[in-house]
Amino acid sequence: MVARVNTVAFQGIEVMDIDVQVQMSGGIVAFTIVGLPDKAVGESRERVRAALHALGLSLPAKRITVNLAPADVLKEGSHFDLPIALGLLTVMGVLPPDEIVRYSALGELALDGTLTPVSGVLPAAINALAGERGLICPAACGGEAAWAGEDLDVLAPATLLALINHFKGTQVLVPPKPRLQEDAGSVPDLRDIKGQETAKRALEVAAAGGHNLLMIGPPGSGKSMMAARLPGLLPPLDAAEALEVSMIHSVAGLLEGGRLLRRRPFRDPHHSASLPALVGGGSRAKPGEISLAHMGVLFLDELPEFPRGTLEALRQPLETGRATVSRANHHVTYPARVQLVAAMNPCRCGHLDDPALACARAPKCAAEYQSKISGPLFDRIDLHIDVPAVSPADLSLPPPAEGSAEIAARVARARAVQADRYAREEVPPGARPLRTNAEADGELLERVAAPDAPGRALLTEAAERLKLSARGYHRVMRVARSLADLEGSTAVRRLHIAEALSYRRMAPGR
Repeated sequence: MVARVNTVAFQGIEVMDIDVQVQMSGGIVAFTIVGLPDKAVGESRERVRAALHALGLSLPAKRITVNLAPADVLKEGSHFDLPIALGLLTVMGVLPPDEIVRYSALGELALDGTLTPVSGVLPAAINALAGERGLICPAACGGEAAWAGEDLDVLAPATLLALINHFKGTQVLVPPKPRLQEDAGSVPDLRDIKGQETAKRALEVAAAGGHNLLMIGPPGSGKSMMAARLPGLLPPLDAAEALEVSMIHSVAGLLEGGRLLRRRPFRDPHHSASLPALVGGGSRAKPGEISLAHMGVLFLDELPEFPRGTLEALRQPLETGRATVSRANHHVTYPARVQLVAAMNPCRCGHLDDPALACARAPKCAAEYQSKISGPLFDRIDLHIDVPAVSPADLSLPPPAEGSAEIAARVARARAVQADRYAREEVPPGARPLRTNAEADGELLERVAAPDAPGRALLTEAAERLKLSARGYHRVMRVARSLADLEGSTAVRRLHIAEALSYRRMAPGR
């Protein structure tokens, strides 16, 4: 007899159906797992054997063969424990095969038979629903699986014994309920920052249109503080965005308690982060920081201190909105539609504009330091702003009257205008709908962000004098469109083009 159990393997956030085939036959006593398993899957033998022993069951003295089909796909992860155990229980006659085949199963087994959480339950649940099957997963992941839809039959037992009793009719498993992450507390308020009115204005524009932002200023001028307050200006994730972002975090094993995300991600990796950590990769091609920040903010503090190769690897994801990880045994693509916010000092000592504090190598040290940022990466940043040191007079002032709540309200209105504008646009098959001005391009950008005659003349003249690239030209149009949306203007006028140009540098250090 051959028992079959459905499970999945992951290629990025894409899900592939796996057929777990379990056979018992005469011959030399053995327990073999074939089908290109990795070390974690190969060790399932001992975990499954111990879990069954904890239930008072022993494996028959027969030759046991477990085949994971298709056999040419690498099988990774501990979530194969549960489907292998269910296959063994089926072939031993403990569980009915006609019931097991109706489900897709994944979960790790502890030695005492309890089911421990695994990653990837949310995309597995969506795949099971599409295949008109139910899903069996650990109890800790049940709330995550329930988000796939009300029509999905989810069994989320805490132990293997509870699952057996459910199929035997002696115990009923209660369907899990969808769960959201609890509010981690209030986001820091922009009212805490005194002075820096120009930087606050740029932060509002960046939030309104989803634009990339670079802040250059001396140490202690508030660059990191303002970046940390950007999430408080952004609208919350809608249902579709929350599901999309949570799928990435699910594959990475970062959903706490199976709860879906409510807020937009804010990722701030240290400048010592490696290329695989930032873009994705490693032995199992896991998503990197740029994908974990999908639909949110990726903050890179001390930008020139990141390795040159790591920064250059960001160029393609920032342009295409996806990160492709190519390895000898992996080729996966993760979504990476992020808003890049970066901060840096003007030079290594940080005090280029203060003769009393600047080092003896100024201004040459500034040119060397800022040249670590390549022109192509610099060109992909929409807003470049100088953040001067805060004076003692500004620090003595009372807190500003306008805080994050007031700015967030204006950002929400501008985002609503953009959502309505791009909802009317036809989307090519397989493409994701546009949400912000930062994503508009080509003919669509020319149509929605075309300036009036004076604005067009200013943009053309400035592009010639500043030697703007075609990318820089279009990014100025995008920023101008966001400025018009903040103002409530249907047309992009000369003053919007002028302000957008004021946020644009020609090149690093210039």
